[in-house]
Amino acid sequence: MHLILTLAAGLSAALLFGYFTHRLGWSPIVGYLLAGVLVGPYTPGFIADKELADQLAEIGVILLMFGVGLHFHLKDLLAVRRVVVTGAFLTSVVTASLGSLLAAGLGWTWPQAIVFGLALSVSSTVVLTRVLSDSGVLHSPTGRIAVGWLVVEDIFAVFVLVMLPVVFTPSSQGLAVSFGLAAAKVAAFILFTLLAGARAIPRLLTKVAESNSRELFTLTVLAIALGIAFGAASLFGVSMALGAFLAGMVVGQSEFSARAAAEALPMRDAFAVMFFLSVGMLLDPMAAIRSPLLLAGTIAIVMLAKPLLALGMILLLGQTPKVAVGAALALAQIGEFSFLVAALGRTMGVLPEQGMNALVAASILAIMANPMIYRLAPRIWPRLKSHAAPEPIEESAANPAHRAVVVGHGPIGRAVTRLLRERGIEPTIIEMNIDTHRFLTASGYRVVYGDANQEEVLNKAGIASAASFILSTSGSAGFLEAIRLARRLNPGIHIVSRADYLAQAGTLRQAGADEVFSGEGEVALALTGSILQDLGATPDQLDEERARIRAELFEESSKGGK
Repeated sequence: MHLILTLAAGLSAALLFGYFTHRLGWSPIVGYLLAGVLVGPYTPGFIADKELADQLAEIGVILLMFGVGLHFHLKDLLAVRRVVVTGAFLTSVVTASLGSLLAAGLGWTWPQAIVFGLALSVSSTVVLTRVLSDSGVLHSPTGRIAVGWLVVEDIFAVFVLVMLPVVFTPSSQGLAVSFGLAAAKVAAFILFTLLAGARAIPRLLTKVAESNSRELFTLTVLAIALGIAFGAASLFGVSMALGAFLAGMVVGQSEFSARAAAEALPMRDAFAVMFFLSVGMLLDPMAAIRSPLLLAGTIAIVMLAKPLLALGMILLLGQTPKVAVGAALALAQIGEFSFLVAALGRTMGVLPEQGMNALVAASILAIMANPMIYRLAPRIWPRLKSHAAPEPIEESAANPAHRAVVVGHGPIGRAVTRLLRERGIEPTIIEMNIDTHRFLTASGYRVVYGDANQEEVLNKAGIASAASFILSTSGSAGFLEAIRLARRLNPGIHIVSRADYLAQAGTLRQAGADEVFSGEGEVALALTGSILQDLGATPDQLDEERARIRAELFEESSKGGK
């Protein structure tokens, strides 16, 4: 009963506050944190069960880390390694030092100060990608630098989460020995997961994918994430966060990456909400007000010192002011990894309650302000003088100017794909049959395995930069969500859909399809043409009658779809 009540009250409050903060142009994370404050012990009214919320939040942490691993691609990091590896590492170290000095100056012990400083050094991946995506620069040079920067920060945070228990937990073996044993366990676990997991996990996913059961596939993805995370802690003594991250990396490097991300996304988001709720429940507003110097210093480090450090590093490493300002402003916030580090510090007893209060309060303010601050970038970067290299020219994900995404590779999909390739257009094919996917991959096609109704799959297929979206499979009436998503992700895209019956055409058009072709309609046109030809109709008469029948059929189907 306590579980249901905590879930119902927590998620309802998160929905309400998340919706209103989203409408105000802020990240929904702000709403989730405020909802946590509302149902927490420091505000009047209903108080949620903190212990249950923490247990659910732990699942959210695992799934968040699994999602980070899914999207971690070494090649993307290597493309901008000169800037992000050096810049992100040095900026994180300097930011952590500033936070530590602030806390130590207020009378904290050095262990407490160091944990607090480390928590300030990592920005929120969720907030950053949201800000860049809303501004339309996620795939620009600015976006690549910022996302690469976050990848390095995330790796740094994972390392911190692994090493904090080693450094701050008393041991009779001594720090050097404890550190060495922990490093050996981590190395053994990484090797085991990347070598053994890289063989076993894709085979398991293949067997499950062949069953064509979405439920079984989703369960398998969740079992892999939670199972490896638990094994990391129980068998190797390393953090569950690292286990989930590596599990995501293994799945992310396989052909199942897009579908795994899409299937795990709803569960990840739901449990991640519980994580932010549990963090919000830790905030004592009055305690934060009673520590004005700590709160002001924390905000100054997060929203001023850190972005200035990032700006200087990116400019120093040869990027243009436009890229440097955009990336630096997007980093002026803290989020999920900061809370993970702080929560671990509290569990180990090396972070006082006022430290968590300051982090949560500062993160709420920073996340609220970040989208508005980012909009200042176009006013700031033209004023900076730089001798850096010219702005790099964007390259299309595929060379041809016209890109197409084709759903399905049945008889119609094959014909459409062949037609496009003959005209110099390289389509990306979305395919749910694993055997067809592998055949197409081996044949040199661009192909994504997954369900076109999932945003993650459409993004991987490059829908945002495509000119055409073609749904060629039988049962395309079930792709209403795919059409809506494609229209939202790329308002100017031309959407062509197949319909099995004329009655479905109106619904598909209402969802956003530009053109719909049905088997019934085409058969009617073919029969009409054959009959009129046999009766001696002229070509002009044939064209006129076909146009009339097409108009009648489409008008009827439109009425049926309303």
